[in-house]
Amino acid sequence: MKLLVFHIGADRYGLRLRDVVRVLPLLELKQLPLAPDPVAGLMDLHGASVPVIDLNRASGLPPGADHFDTRIIVADYVTPDGVHHQLGLRAERVLGVQDVRDDQLSDSGVQAAPFLGQVASDTQGMLQLVELAQLLPAGLRALLFQDSAA
Repeated sequence: MKLLVFHIGADRYGLRLRDVVRVLPLLELKQLPLAPDPVAGLMDLHGASVPVIDLNRASGLPPGADHFDTRIIVADYVTPDGVHHQLGLRAERVLGVQDVRDDQLSDSGVQAAPFLGQVASDTQGMLQLVELAQLLPAGLRALLFQDSAA
């Protein structure tokens, strides 16, 4: 499978390319006062408001630093009730696309966060999958996508 590879802190993670709509340069976001910590803000995508999650903050780390290769990944997020939404993911240091075979993946054996999936090892170290469907806790999902919670 093809993965878009990026960093959360010092570690490499991958998102299935099938979940990626597009990758944008870092944009200025509209800040949302009193928003939950993982919410970096809102971006305007062709007239539509798209919430952006800072993957560092969603992982319990400090906000990611801005780098030349910091990007916003626009993903096709599907809620448990099957409704599709665009969701921005602020990813520090996007590295590009990498092919990982299914037989290279194994369970991590650790359930640190529900959105962290299987791992693969290569010459650059470990790479862990981000399970997009598990990224947003129910309460945050309801705040971001109020129409699907109604």
